[in-house]
Amino acid sequence: MEFITDPLFYLMAIPAVLIYGIGKGGLGGALGIIAVPLMALTIAPTQAAAILLPILLVMDVFAVRYHYRKADYSVIKKMLPGALVGVALAGFYMQAVSQAGLKLTIGVLSLWFCGQYLLSLLGMAKPARRRNNALAATLWGGVSGFSSTTIHAGGGPASIYLLPLRLEKVTLVATMAVFFAMLNVVKLIPYAALGEFDASNLSTALILMPLAPIGVAMGVKLLHRVSQARIYQLCYLFLFVSGVKLSVDGISGLL
Repeated sequence: MEFITDPLFYLMAIPAVLIYGIGKGGLGGALGIIAVPLMALTIAPTQAAAILLPILLVMDVFAVRYHYRKADYSVIKKMLPGALVGVALAGFYMQAVSQAGLKLTIGVLSLWFCGQYLLSLLGMAKPARRRNNALAATLWGGVSGFSSTTIHAGGGPASIYLLPLRLEKVTLVATMAVFFAMLNVVKLIPYAALGEFDASNLSTALILMPLAPIGVAMGVKLLHRVSQARIYQLCYLFLFVSGVKLSVDGISGLL
């Protein structure tokens, strides 16, 4: 069986998968933005995302099974067309851009998410207005689909549209769970077209897959025991460092 044997890869991948699972388990899906940037420090960005995708699908099975009855499908219906366009554009983008360009893209996206988080901490982010129109749903659904495909981090853009709707907490979590489960299934198409589901990547994903339920269980346990703010601060620190590193590597590669 072919699989990645580099110990440095697993040093990055194991915490990446666990952190994603912790976010799914109750500390916020936005924690997942750190996963691909961490793994991309040791392997190609598209390979990192391809290895992670089957693991996310396993997490989605548990999340959807629990949440599907509570999701707001009218909201999902509005966001989905733009999101599908975003997934398609991301697929073409990943095929056309070099690995150095993808590293720069992921680095810039990582730093953008860090900037958004910092602005929210400083109270400088503008208060969002309530909006439930097709244009906003299509726009942020598209951005979410693109960033979800390239870096498995569509939660931030989706939240820009969803949070002003003032959905009840359980409904919000359920809607996000079902929406991204749908997107993750669709994302199989561009990654398969790119040839990223080879024996090595799938075997490596299979090795890491048992970490998925462990991470989710950790998230459930940590929900009431650890400060969510502290965990987010630590994760965004790692995201900033990896974003800077990927940006520098991407610029160096392009030059």
